[in-house]
This record gives sequence, structure tokens and C-alpha cells, in this order.
Amino acid sequence: MQNEIINILKKEEKFSDTTIEEIREVEINDFADIIKEVGQQETDHLKRDKILNDLDTNKIGKEIYIFNEVMSTNTVAKFLAENDVESGSVILSEKQSNAKGRLGKHWESPLGGIWLSLILNPKVDHSKIPMITLATGVVVIKTLERIGITNAEIKWPNDVFINGKKVCGILTEAITKFNVIDKVIVGVGIDANFEVNELSEELQEGTTTLDIELGHRVDENEVIRIFLEEFEKMGQIFEAGEFEVILKDWRKYSYSIGKIVEVIEPFSKSYDAYVLGISREGALVVEKIDGTLEKVISGECRLKN
Repeated sequence: MQNEIINILKKEEKFSDTTIEEIREVEINDFADIIKEVGQQETDHLKRDKILNDLDTNKIGKEIYIFNEVMSTNTVAKFLAENDVESGSVILSEKQSNAKGRLGKHWESPLGGIWLSLILNPKVDHSKIPMITLATGVVVIKTLERIGITNAEIKWPNDVFINGKKVCGILTEAITKFNVIDKVIVGVGIDANFEVNELSEELQEGTTTLDIELGHRVDENEVIRIFLEEFEKMGQIFEAGEFEVILKDWRKYSYSIGKIVEVIEPFSKSYDAYVLGISREGALVVEKIDGTLEKVISGECRLKN
């Protein structure tokens, strides 16, 4: 986190190189007000006014911090969450230089994508964190439907696909204090308006963008506004404890159910299985080759050809 904050201060040329080195020796939270100030500046592509105009929410997105480039919006969100930023606040960046996906995977975030993190205070226990990720996947689907994409699907647990290619990833992280969840950070990356060949070669074949799927560029600010509206609607369902509503939608949009996958779990040998569905806890329910049923709580599932 310290490196992230120092990186922002250096890019904004707030201090000399000598002072930057001295900052490493002091309490980094002392610079929270400066980071908030930087987040209020105008950027070239993401516009606060365009997002806030007609934004129909009560809590989500009332505070928006926008940066030209950060290493990771989730890291900035964690920092601001520890420095009196309200629940529902949004952190946006035009680019990310060192973002991470689930299981520590590198996430590439060039100019033209939608890279955002939400700070939440949902007052839930650890067992409900997977449900937040599933709910966010449904939010992304509903957002895409509102801009004309009706064939997006959710790949368990945190990716959104269109025509078999990834267009969005979700990373949910909890901030705990004394073993109690204090805040939850939901990071969302949507490939919107960049050329796929800007990505590293190994990612190009399996990636798509909203631009490609619609045949025209999208207004990133409008997509963000729609996403925030849909997220607040979903938050109300979540807070009401109507998890079956969330699971019903997730199952409807599932890319994984009914497919043969390779299940890869931490510290376990991978195995092939048929995806049957999702449990009430958000675990993937699969049938192994020998007929036994398993609940997959962590790890990933790779589609078998």
C-alpha cells in the first residue's frame, strides 16, 4: 500500500524526490488528504459530472475519486477506506499499472477500460463474501443488458464472458479488524474501448471488449453510471437477505453450469468434473468422474474442450 501511495505522489509531482524518500519513513496515512485531493482532479476520459448527472442512487457513488493512473484501484480503495471515506465511495482510474486479479493473477488495464473499486461496509460475516462476488457478476450482466449486450454469461466465480471470451473480472477483498470484517472492497475491471492487441499475446485470444461486441465505442462514463445504479439495486437485495434472488439470477446467467471443467483448488490435485450448479453458500457444485459430488469453495474451473 505504501508503494501505491508514494507512486501517486510521484506522478502528481507533489513532492521532490528527496522528500519522497523521506516520506517512506513516516506514517503514510498522514497523506490521505492529498490523495483525496488528487482524486478530485479532472482526467481526460473519465468525467465526474458525466457519471453523476442522472445517477439514480442514494448511497453508491456519492463520493467518486478519479485518478489518471494507479497501480491498483483496490489498493487505493483500501487506503481510503482506512482514512474516513464513506461506504459507497468509488475509486476510478483511467489505467492501472500493476493490478491483480483473483489468486494473484496479473490483470492488464490499458487506457479505454473501466477500472473501478467500491468501498462497502456490508456488515456481514466471512461466509457471505463469495455471495458479494456472485452478486457483482449479476450486476455486470444487468449493466451490459442496459447498453445492448444480451448474451453475456458469468463464469464461476468472478469472470464475465461474451461469446466465450472474457470481458470482465471481479476481485472482492475484505478488510478485517480483530477478526471482524470492517470493510469490503469490490474491484471490477471491464474491457471497454481498447484494441485487444494492446494486451500481452497470451491474453489476446481469450479477451473481448464492449467495443468489439457492439461494433462501436461505448461511453465509459455512462457504463459506470449504469453499473453504480445496478449495484445499489443489488445491494438492497443483499441487505434484505434475499440471497435466493441473487442465486436465481446467477444460475440464469451462468457460463459454467452444464459444462465439463478442470477444477483447480489450492493444495489439491486438479480433477475433471461436470458442473451441476451452485450452492446456497455460493460454492460450485460438481460431479466428479467417479460420480461423487463436491462443493468447490475456492480455486478456479477451466473449461474443457
